[in-house]
Amino acid sequence: MSKKLVAGNWKLNGSLGANERLLSALAALPGVEMAVCVPYPYLAQAASALQGVSLGAQDVSEYASGAFTGEVSAAMLAEFGCRYAIVGHSERRALFAESDAVVGRKALAAQAAGLVPIVCVGETIAEREAGQVMDVVGRQLAAVLELAGADAMARMVIAYEPVWAIGTGLSATADQVGEVHGGVRSWLRAQGVDADGVRILYGGSVKPDNAAELFAVNDVDGGLIGGASLVAEDFMAICRSAVVKQN
Repeated sequence: MSKKLVAGNWKLNGSLGANERLLSALAALPGVEMAVCVPYPYLAQAASALQGVSLGAQDVSEYASGAFTGEVSAAMLAEFGCRYAIVGHSERRALFAESDAVVGRKALAAQAAGLVPIVCVGETIAEREAGQVMDVVGRQLAAVLELAGADAMARMVIAYEPVWAIGTGLSATADQVGEVHGGVRSWLRAQGVDADGVRILYGGSVKPDNAAELFAVNDVDGGLIGGASLVAEDFMAICRSAVVKQN
């Protein structure tokens, strides 16, 4: 993997003034790809402010157009210069009842419009304690693979986010992260996906003080950052931890 990807997920946060201060403090770094995924109303502001940092959305509709009030299509996001769209974040799955199949359709819709879907997968604490981590993650990935096929899935980004580590201050250990990330890449290979080029990000309470350790783990190709992406100094520090030195 030539460069890691660090993507900030602002979630339901932001204002024009706060965004201006945050975006102006972000600066592209050599050796790492940076992205920010902002709320829909702020796409234009972010697109005009970002220099060398990719733009992403936090969700996307499975529909291309039609009578779907409140939905935002992948083509609309592409017109704003989005490169990425997050699909299947655990908050969407849990709070808005998005099924694995819906997530798969959203990933396919994003890709059809030229966006790169960041497909989120992860287990609850009960599922981890029951030894079902890869059963759950495999099921979530299989729903995408079934719709998209192996070639298309090879061009997606996977984000492993254990539900119990999102916004809790808890983070999976380096060993836990390495086990799941290695499991995800092995699962992809077993399904006929060219997995070597698939970026697998870790998300779940990544902070400046644990980022370097997490990014050094085998098969960790960057991070999907929540709360820390709202603080420019913290986000930049995390991005610096992901820089891959070029020979």
